[in-house]
Amino acid sequence: MEAIIAIVVVVVILAIILIALYNNLVQLRNRVDNAWSQIDVQLQRRLDLIPNLVETVKGYAAHESGTLQKVAEARSAVCNATTPEQKMAADNFLSGTLKSLFAVSEAYPDLKANANFQQLQAEISATEDKISYMRQSYNDTVMKYNSAIQTFPGVLVAGLFKFTARENFDANAAASAAPVVSFGQGNNAAQAPSVNMGTAPKDPSDTPSVK
Repeated sequence: MEAIIAIVVVVVILAIILIALYNNLVQLRNRVDNAWSQIDVQLQRRLDLIPNLVETVKGYAAHESGTLQKVAEARSAVCNATTPEQKMAADNFLSGTLKSLFAVSEAYPDLKANANFQQLQAEISATEDKISYMRQSYNDTVMKYNSAIQTFPGVLVAGLFKFTARENFDANAAASAAPVVSFGQGNNAAQAPSVNMGTAPKDPSDTPSVK
């Protein structure tokens, strides 16, 4: 009888430990999801600002069609992303194209002086600052979650209930490096600055596909 009681006690203790570990992993996973949802709100806000930005630039630098097209395609890639990982990759590429667009605008004083352009640029820059700040918080949350599911005893529960690791949201070279802008000689519009997109990913696997 005592042996049965001892077994029951052990089983109850193990069950309590299992439940506690499971609940902890669920809470950590929910924090990751919540941190991403906050980033996603800011990503959407920036996406909403881009069409107006492109139309404003067209009014002063219509022949910069290549740069404008890259921005439009990068925006579509973010919109079409179906997972956080895909959206992270697409957003990094979009950040690079926006830097190129703002670099090109330096050659057009009338565009830079446009009140609408200034407001859009300020709002996009402020949004990107928020994304950068939230990215750090998100990555910290991901690190805690990944550590919990990869270390003992959480790894046992993670394997049993299929908790999977999450990816960090890191800015790649295309997003963090400043584009190289070269200015032609003379005042002819055809000699507008050319933007070196060499900082953008060259490997097709690094560049989000646009449907």
